Amino acid sequence: LPFPLSKVQGTHPDCSAILYFQKREVECLEIIRSESQAPAPPGTPRQEGCLTEWDGVSCWAAVPAGQSRAIACPDILHVFKKSKVLIQRNCTESGWSLPSPPYHSACELEALGSNNDTEAKANGSPRGAKGYFVTMKVLYTCGYSTSLAALFLAIGIFSCFRKLHCTRNSIHIHFFSSFILRGTAVFVKDTVLFSDDSVDHCTMSTVNCKAAIAFFQYSVLANFYWLLVEGLYLQTLLLLTFTSDRRYIWWYILIGWGVPMVTVAVWVVTRLQYDNHGCWDDYTSLYWWVIKAPILLAIFVNFLIFLNVTRMLAQKIRSPDISKNYKQQYMRLTKSTLLLIPLFGVHYVVFALFPEHVGVDARLYFELVLGSYQGFLVALLYCFLNGEVQAEVRRNWGKWQSSMESNVFNLATQDFTA
Repeated sequence: LPFPLSKVQGTHPDCSAILYFQKREVECLEIIRSESQAPAPPGTPRQEGCLTEWDGVSCWAAVPAGQSRAIACPDILHVFKKSKVLIQRNCTESGWSLPSPPYHSACELEALGSNNDTEAKANGSPRGAKGYFVTMKVLYTCGYSTSLAALFLAIGIFSCFRKLHCTRNSIHIHFFSSFILRGTAVFVKDTVLFSDDSVDHCTMSTVNCKAAIAFFQYSVLANFYWLLVEGLYLQTLLLLTFTSDRRYIWWYILIGWGVPMVTVAVWVVTRLQYDNHGCWDDYTSLYWWVIKAPILLAIFVNFLIFLNVTRMLAQKIRSPDISKNYKQQYMRLTKSTLLLIPLFGVHYVVFALFPEHVGVDARLYFELVLGSYQGFLVALLYCFLNGEVQAEVRRNWGKWQSSMESNVFNLATQDFTA
């Protein structure tokens, strides 16, 4: 069946070229079928020449022997640069001649990656492109696995020690959970979309793949909004020093989990009503802004919080009325959050300002490879390098060692007396 043009324009950049050529091939094969079924006029000798042909890239319309035909490069903006060079084929007695100049010479490719990788993609060899993505998948699989292990350990530490039970660490646990959700969503998405090589994910349009993409988008939104909650909590702590922070915990939960839920629900309904094709991973669609706009809003608000907290912190540190211990407490509370806000937001803002087909390799590296280690970095800053956590772990380790030594001594005493 022919693919509608809107599907070609609204698909993921990785798939648009494939669907473009599939559509052109279907159209060309339909022309060939109709020409073969059309009866020749009675009394008219059959004219020799070259029949309509699909060569894998372009459709060459039939011409009489001795004539030629010239066509332009395929019009796919993010694959081929615009070129005025025409590709020509002659109709000889033995059939169509080879394209002159060849496609790889006449149609200059966009520089999406290294020259070797681009040439591999252009020549139809999957080795360069497939090897690149396999390497990328191995890297981010290791990253997410490391992050998940670190995050589960951090949540276990915060949950096991009673002295670490407080609103601040509860927010950290929710933040860790959003990273666990994101790592899980990446593995689920890969399993649904790419586990079976015989399935073309560019034309896949199943409930499972749409649900996997929706789950992934929810995890990304939750990530950014729990980072926003970390910033809001820090600002609230600096502004309302003598106010109980427990009264705000449900508002934080509503922002961190509720806003992403509402956003994804609106996006799913919008896609079902107006753009229900493919697997919903087409970042060139206008409806993608239903997801992108709330993320940019969270980053913008976090940046304002970053500036305001920095200003308030400078004022409190310079104030002579605040003790040295209190200043150290402020520094300990702010250093991790102030590092994470620009670290997690800058690259997203930069890439959001450019079309999805620009800087694909850099985008993949930042969002997949470096992004996969963000959970490990969060666990490191908020838990493993936290002086309060280290002191509590050391204290309980010392108690456990003393208890073990006491048990061994008691057993030895019982054996001696017996």
